[in-house]
Amino acid sequence: MRRYKYLIKGQVQGVGFRPFIYKLALGFALVGFVKNDINGVELEIQGEQKDIELFEESLHSKLPPLARIDDIQKREIKPLHENSFDIIQSCDNSKNSYKSALIPPDTAICHECLADIKDEKNKKYHNYFATNCTNCGPRYSIIKTVPYDRKNTSMQKFKMCKSCKEEYTNPLNRRYHAQPISCNNCGPVLSLFRGEQKVNIAQKDIVQKVASLIEEGNILALKGIGGFHIVCDATNDEAVKKLREFKHRPTKPFAVMCRDMEQIKNFACVNEKEEELLTSKEAPIVILKKLTCQSNLHVKISSLLAPNIDAIGCFLPYTALHHLLFAHLQNPIVATSANLGDEPIIISVENIFKKLPFVDFTLDFDREIINGVDDSLIQVVDGKTQILRLSRGFCPKAIKLPFKSEKKILAVGANAKNSIAFVMDDKIIISPYIGDLDSMEAFGFFERTIETFKRFYDFEPDVIVHDRHPDYETTKWAKKQNKELVEVQHHLAHIYACKAEFGLSGDYLGFSFDGTGYGDEGTLWGGEIFVGDKRKYSFKQIKLLGGAKAIKEPRRVALSMLFDELSLEEVLKLELDLVKSFSKDEIKILHQSYIKNLNAPKSSSVGRLFDAIASFSGIAQSVSYEGESGLLCESYYDKNIKKCFEYSIDNRVIDIKIVKYMLKGEPGKKELNSMFINTLVKIIVDISKREKLDVILSGGVFQNKTLLELTCQELKQEKIKHYFQQETAINDGGIALGQAYYALSHSEF
Repeated sequence: MRRYKYLIKGQVQGVGFRPFIYKLALGFALVGFVKNDINGVELEIQGEQKDIELFEESLHSKLPPLARIDDIQKREIKPLHENSFDIIQSCDNSKNSYKSALIPPDTAICHECLADIKDEKNKKYHNYFATNCTNCGPRYSIIKTVPYDRKNTSMQKFKMCKSCKEEYTNPLNRRYHAQPISCNNCGPVLSLFRGEQKVNIAQKDIVQKVASLIEEGNILALKGIGGFHIVCDATNDEAVKKLREFKHRPTKPFAVMCRDMEQIKNFACVNEKEEELLTSKEAPIVILKKLTCQSNLHVKISSLLAPNIDAIGCFLPYTALHHLLFAHLQNPIVATSANLGDEPIIISVENIFKKLPFVDFTLDFDREIINGVDDSLIQVVDGKTQILRLSRGFCPKAIKLPFKSEKKILAVGANAKNSIAFVMDDKIIISPYIGDLDSMEAFGFFERTIETFKRFYDFEPDVIVHDRHPDYETTKWAKKQNKELVEVQHHLAHIYACKAEFGLSGDYLGFSFDGTGYGDEGTLWGGEIFVGDKRKYSFKQIKLLGGAKAIKEPRRVALSMLFDELSLEEVLKLELDLVKSFSKDEIKILHQSYIKNLNAPKSSSVGRLFDAIASFSGIAQSVSYEGESGLLCESYYDKNIKKCFEYSIDNRVIDIKIVKYMLKGEPGKKELNSMFINTLVKIIVDISKREKLDVILSGGVFQNKTLLELTCQELKQEKIKHYFQQETAINDGGIALGQAYYALSHSEF
């Protein structure tokens, strides 16, 4: 007879792990107990050695769907006189040690709960909008602190009915200790508002009424797991047009929620990997290629959803409420985050009334959202996932380290697409997506998220890691904290984010391409190639005429490139769309800016080169959202065009001869855009062959699916090992992870 004590760490709270242990122990005739504590799950088992070994084997092979084991600490202890195995009450020993139990992410409704809400004989859960169990539903969005018990969530105020209590306390029931458990008799209720006025309507009729309001062309705010969506009929041009006007969002794509896979396949191409992601428990938005012809399809979505590009973001219903709504809807719906400009997702009905008065109706329920969390955004590249926004379903996310850090580290990330990262013991924990920190509300969300994770883990950082940019709000915040500081260059942080995901160390050839980042000489970088930690190559710098204005107007970038090669008089004579888009006086003023370096910062950004190509090819002289030029260029790519621009590398500066080619004639839109992407691929492969190191590809420019796929294919052909992020954000959402890993790699922690 042997007895062992275990501490199991990982995603083991709020995911049905204790009842799983309970059933295993009974199955192998073991005695002892299991309980949650602030570090994970504590377990003692006693029995025959062979049965304990079988138990341990099953522990790994039969895990519940949402559970993940990162570490098991085991030691033998003295056997006790026991005759049962019990699940005992959680233990909060936070006074003696810091908290480290992982917070589980919110996940999509499971098949069993979906069957419950559709079962007319199930009086408890039939048509109940908040149905969940230990295998699904809200987690991070409702939790205040660990351990993950009901009293520590926004479900605390809802008293369980007798029936729910029985399920909650039965270890053999899948709702055992499902903290958000509730039903039609005891749980949250729906409320429908017209403007700010509550609509008097029976609970059983609300969802059907909402469906009819959508079909009539109304714009609604609909509460989800981590915040509100703004929704309307995705086939209704007038409704989509109104929504664009109200949100001041002229062309940025809207995501579309569809009833099922069949509906998505009506207007988008879906491969096996994409379908796997769409139907996964994380239920992200997946970027898909539009079908070229919709004329013979049952569902024809509005052309205003993702204008001018050949891609569209789709996702499936992921809550009981969504599924109940689609029982009454024939068409897919726009489901975009409810927010104002660059502000965070709205989580309260009061803020919908205050900030989005254009909404016709609002569907709310009285379970409070403690932590706002946006939808995750993913695409499939070269058969692998690529994260564009790491959030609901995936976060908080923990990356296991091969060593322990003696210090607690907080990495505060970038100003755009912000997320933050925490280093504790042997883990880096990444927060969900926070967003662009260009407003007071967004920066307030950044600060609240830091406080949330401090509360989760009784975390107080010893070290804060920040970007080198002095004007980033994150940098300013870090410097006010009176902590040890580590500064990391933006583009090197991109490389280290990839190294962190794959656990890499040592020197790699790192291609870090993005829109903007602060360089070593006070210039704006964005096309940097590193050997180890040293920048070895970069792209020729372009003067951004008008500073930040050039980011919104690609024509300014292209004009600057013309000024590099031609005199003012020669530029004025050119019959190019970009030249015609300015008046002669404007061109003369901008030329003065170019000559005298007035409000004309230099940038080596590959993102700005995409802007220039969009302008030169006449597909965009101005843009309304970040990355629009890249998406447009990709839409014009023709795989049959194999040509490249000439390019040179002098003193390790890469100069693509775009203007030289332009002056030879009038190249077509497809020709210019295809040649540019081909040239970037060629540059990456040529330098990789020269340097003879394994390759890392990171930064927002590599969100360009065509560029990344072609690069991977060519590197494979040359047998060059390469990495790009698949489980963390490749754009600025990954900067905090890279900052944290850089600090760990360069300090005695």
